[in-house]
Amino acid sequence: MTRPVAGSVVAILGFVIALAGCGGHDRPTAHVLYAGSLVNLMERQIGPGFAHASGDGYQGYGAASRAIANAIKADVKTGDVFVAASPSVNDTLTGRANGTWVRWYASFGTAPLVLAYSPSSRYADDLRTRRWVDVLTEPGIRVGITDPVLDPKGKLTVTALDAAQRAYGLPRTFASSVRDEASVFPEEDLLGRLQAGQLDVGFFYTSEAVPAHLRTVPLGRVHEAATYTVTVLERAADATAGIAFVRYLLTAARPALAAGGVQVQTPTLHGDRAAVPAALRTLLAG
Repeated sequence: MTRPVAGSVVAILGFVIALAGCGGHDRPTAHVLYAGSLVNLMERQIGPGFAHASGDGYQGYGAASRAIANAIKADVKTGDVFVAASPSVNDTLTGRANGTWVRWYASFGTAPLVLAYSPSSRYADDLRTRRWVDVLTEPGIRVGITDPVLDPKGKLTVTALDAAQRAYGLPRTFASSVRDEASVFPEEDLLGRLQAGQLDVGFFYTSEAVPAHLRTVPLGRVHEAATYTVTVLERAADATAGIAFVRYLLTAARPALAAGGVQVQTPTLHGDRAAVPAALRTLLAG
C-alpha cells in the first residue's frame, strides 16, 4: 500500500495557485476541501477559473470524503468549503455531537462508477470483448479499490460488486473474492497507480476517468454513482471567499464540470434553508 502523499501535492499546488498573481499582497482566499475524485477538475479547471474570475485566491485539498470529514471534526484540517462525494458524509458533520460544522448542503451533480483499465494490461483486450465480471476473476489480475470505510467510492465499489453478483447470477463468493484480492489505496493515489501500469484495473468515477483520459468499460447491469455536494462550513475562516467559490461552482463552473465527466444537476438544498448564506439561496432548489 502507498503512503497518502498525493493529497499533500494537491495542497501545495492549490497554494501555488492561490499565490499566483497576488503581487505580494494578501487577498481573500477560498480554502476548499474536496473529494479526491475531483482533483483534476478542481486543480486544473475550477480552482484557477475561480481565481481568475473573482480575483480571490484559491487553495484546495483533495482526499477521501469521509477522511476529510474526520479531520474536520478532529480540528486537524480547516477550510471554508467542503465538497463531498456522498450526501451521507455531511451527516457526520451535522448536529452538536458532530461539532455543527454543517447545517446545510447542496447536491449539484453525479458521476457514474466505471471500471478503468491500463492499456498496457494483458487483460486489456479481454475487458473490451468479455464481461467485466468474468475478467475480474482471472488469476493474477491486479485490481485497485479505495477504502470502503474512508471513501464513498470504496463503499460504492463494494455495493457494485454485491449488485453484480446478484444481477449476473454469479457464485456467492464473487464479490468477497474480488474484494479480498484487491489492493486498497488512498483515493488520491489510485489514479497514479493505474496510469503507471501498477494495476490492471481500478474502480473510478467518470469525473476522474474523463479528465485523465482513462480507458473504461461500463458496469453493465450495475448502476452506481457518486452524488457531489457542497457547503460552506460553519466557523469558516474566510466565509466570504467560501461563499464566492460556491457561487462560482454552482454557476460559471457548470460547463467545466459537465466536460469533466460530472452529470450536472439543478443544485438542490438539503438541511436548514435559514442557514444558507443570502448570496446562495436563490441558486438552490428545494
